[in-house]
Amino acid sequence: MGSFWITDNHDYERPCMITCALSGVVANRDQCPGIPYKPEEYAAEAKRAYDAGAAVVHIHARKPDGSPSYDVEDYRRIYEAVTSLCPVIINFSTGAIGIPVEKKIAPVKEIKPAIAALNMGSMNYAKYHEKKKSFVFDFVFANPFSEIVPLVTTMKESGVKPEMECFDSGHIGNCFPLIHMGLLEPPYQFSLIMGVLGGMPPTADNLSHQVRLLPPGSDWEVIGISHDQWRMVASAIALGGNVRVGFEDNFYISPGVMALSNGELVEKAARMVRDQGREVASAEECRKRLGLRHR
Repeated sequence: MGSFWITDNHDYERPCMITCALSGVVANRDQCPGIPYKPEEYAAEAKRAYDAGAAVVHIHARKPDGSPSYDVEDYRRIYEAVTSLCPVIINFSTGAIGIPVEKKIAPVKEIKPAIAALNMGSMNYAKYHEKKKSFVFDFVFANPFSEIVPLVTTMKESGVKPEMECFDSGHIGNCFPLIHMGLLEPPYQFSLIMGVLGGMPPTADNLSHQVRLLPPGSDWEVIGISHDQWRMVASAIALGGNVRVGFEDNFYISPGVMALSNGELVEKAARMVRDQGREVASAEECRKRLGLRHR
């Protein structure tokens, strides 16, 4: 009887793809000692995530001192270290502030990972401190079509699958001109990011609403930020979606208990998937499902 209720983009009998965002670029080891800086540390964290059930790792490059990097060679060293250690799918970030489009896309063009993130719209991006009644940070994350189009064009020319990162419902709508232009092809891959101030509030109702807006033939995951992560992971699993965890998004296994590695976060996500009666998707299965051409 369960299969009677499956609809497009709500296939909760399909294995769940787990992505692990290994580091991000904002947090440092003073906040979370397990964040990788060096290529061999990325590789070790990727292996832990893969062994725990992650099919994909999302990579923001860093210099060995932990500072953010947008250089091709830093991405290459991390890519080679990870792929030499395990067959996980590689997803490069292209998100950055104040970085030219050509520099954002250069690692994707030169190295050709399987997937690259594509931020789908501009927004206020902030963090508010309730006790101090002030903003911890506050900036505009600009992603105009004048940048989106050359990014996705290069991804298409390079055979790299765009992972459309949407912080709000309007960002989902931005995919339709790109589909009409022939720059996006199914299966479409979406990440629905919830819990950033300035974006979509992290509730199950809002997640369900966003999924209804996706075009047919979409494969989607939720990215829940900080303390909202596990509730949103549970919601996505129930709705038939995929999930992302990792130190970029959240450090904690449970309130007050920091994970020692990305693998511990993936292990919990995989357990939640199985507890709801779904299977964890393998990397090879996800390659076929998404039609990926590269590592």
